[in-house]
Amino acid sequence: MSHRSAAGLLQIETLDVRRDGREAPGLEFTDPGLTTRQSLADVRVHRIPLAEIDVVRCGGLRVTDVPRTVADLLRAGPRDGALVAIESALGYRTVAGVRRPPLTTPAALALALEPPLQGAARARDWLHLADRRSGSPAETVARLRMLDAGLRPESQVELRVPGGGRRFLDFLFRREGVAVEIEGYAYHGSREAHRRDVSRFNQVLRCPEVRTLLRYTAEAVFHHPAQMIREIRSALNRRGE
Repeated sequence: MSHRSAAGLLQIETLDVRRDGREAPGLEFTDPGLTTRQSLADVRVHRIPLAEIDVVRCGGLRVTDVPRTVADLLRAGPRDGALVAIESALGYRTVAGVRRPPLTTPAALALALEPPLQGAARARDWLHLADRRSGSPAETVARLRMLDAGLRPESQVELRVPGGGRRFLDFLFRREGVAVEIEGYAYHGSREAHRRDVSRFNQVLRCPEVRTLLRYTAEAVFHHPAQMIREIRSALNRRGE
């Protein structure tokens, strides 16, 4: 298995149909012998070279390893899905309810993109957009939407809250004092989690660096990005006056 099918087995998050509104492909495989000609429903075969060193065993199946899987997704695109996979592989994430450490490094991904396969040059350009501090697919896509709109906030900003302690913001436009927080699909898992989140946001608003706090759900990021960008621009313009 390779591409998105391998990513799922390797605990690499990818965009799915629920998030980006597009139909997700079925099983994906790579044919290193470049011999497969048969087409099957819900199966995509990639006819590209594959070295044995790039293959590992996972759950009894032969799959491309993490650097090769992410490199394949980068070469295949689209950009947003590729960046979600990169940042998931590079960071600490909770996948299927289990907290896992980073799966690879930027150096390993760069090395995996060295073979002169189709799409490698574009993939290397996209790799430079990756932020290993991103905490979720929704954060990745939100940052890309802001980047496309010419907005470049600081990400994962550490703040000292009054009375001691630290808090991390997803995004901060420091000059305007506008903070942007992205809430994932699993937000508010319980009343206690809700209470902690409310307390956290109240503490953030007491920080001198933050004068306006905007909060967006993953649904808003994936399905209403234009509205999100308009609201961020409006907040920036008000604070910039």
